[in-house]
Amino acid sequence: MPEKNSPVSRRIIADLHIHSRFSRATSSRLRADYLERWARIKGVGLLGTGDCTHPRWLEELRDCLEDAEEGLFTLGPKARAAFDAGPALAEGLPDPAGAGEVPRFVLTGEISSIYKDRDRTRKVHHLVLLPDFKAAAAFQAGLERIGNILSDGRPILGISSRDLLALLLDSHDKALLIPAHIWTPWFSALGAQSGYDSIDECYGDLARFIPAVETGLSSNPPMNWALSALDRFAIISNSDAHSPDKLGREATVFDFPRGLSYQALAEALAGGSGVRETVEFFPQEGKYHYDGHRKCGFHSQGGERLCPVCGKPLTRGVMGRVLELADRPVDESAPFGASGEGPSNRRPYRSLIPLGEVLGEILETGTSSKKVAAAYGALIEKAGSELSILMDMDLKALGGLKIPGLSGELLSRALGRMRSGEVIIQGGFDGEYGVIRVFAPGETKDPKAGAGLFGALPQAPPP
Repeated sequence: MPEKNSPVSRRIIADLHIHSRFSRATSSRLRADYLERWARIKGVGLLGTGDCTHPRWLEELRDCLEDAEEGLFTLGPKARAAFDAGPALAEGLPDPAGAGEVPRFVLTGEISSIYKDRDRTRKVHHLVLLPDFKAAAAFQAGLERIGNILSDGRPILGISSRDLLALLLDSHDKALLIPAHIWTPWFSALGAQSGYDSIDECYGDLARFIPAVETGLSSNPPMNWALSALDRFAIISNSDAHSPDKLGREATVFDFPRGLSYQALAEALAGGSGVRETVEFFPQEGKYHYDGHRKCGFHSQGGERLCPVCGKPLTRGVMGRVLELADRPVDESAPFGASGEGPSNRRPYRSLIPLGEVLGEILETGTSSKKVAAAYGALIEKAGSELSILMDMDLKALGGLKIPGLSGELLSRALGRMRSGEVIIQGGFDGEYGVIRVFAPGETKDPKAGAGLFGALPQAPPP
């Protein structure tokens, strides 16, 4: 939304890494019309299209998107009207109170490179951004000469990370590549199982063209600050959503002082000059945060290589890998220094719990239940987008909301704890998501049940 007292400058929440229904293991609702509505529900103003390397998806995008600012697009009015009168009405999707500008789309995609380098099999995922449909088509044509780009919206190709970046730049000199979820053990630039020990080692002589790195769900900015080799890159976060309702679970807040465009986005990413803050999972909720063995029920914050239960090597997690490469102290809950000390890419961040999970705790039911859906929809209709509720809405105002079946007092208390980092953490490991809770068992009925259980994790001050 535009900043106050400025007709040009904009503060935009962006989610650049998502997927379409053409990617494997994704929702059939990953269409442009659903994405546009859910972007508004979540409070995302700039949304990646995902999967722009897939010919059928790119053709659909051509048909339903219209030009907005340079290099950016909006859903066409006919497509929006048809969706509002059809699926949105049938499914009872909420329309956020006080919704601002129409979300913009930028052409993005993810590519999986699997190849041999230095006697090891490398598996690296890359987020790409392209400035227009012509560039996306040219990039598609180059990829098609290498492998099959029709079988998966996130194509798996036998091309090195360095050569993929070269091919992308050949398609358009303003195209961008960002190493995706850089710490994921199996599929990332710095992953313990198949990655490298540095971005330079992964992308070689073309690493200088990389503007940013993506934290992924299992790491947060402080963990990335522990590596001086990452100081020159902007640190950004995105959802990697495989269904529309997961949009914005991680995101990046940008400042665009001279207005919004693809070029403005590229400039904002360069060195992180336009990154205002990031929206993060609590990293312990990520399914590869700690080293561990799910079958043995054992996890470690780093150090052990063998499982004490079965004696076999542990599945490496993000924290252990960060500790291995770090040349600074690692503190996964370090706040951003209010005085701004440290490398220029350090920005504030906020660790959030998705609103559906908070409501599930309060209502003592699953996040996909009808009770949660009803409370969620009513909140969005009355109070605005999910991210505005989680990050910005006054707690007293939250407590005064009259939502059928939902205690405003408990909601206010829950979000107050989340914002201050007073949460109960069960860390994720070996493919098992962690759990972050704001209430102790039984506390929603008896406040005394939570006495002494909450230790605050410091959060960054809002910018």
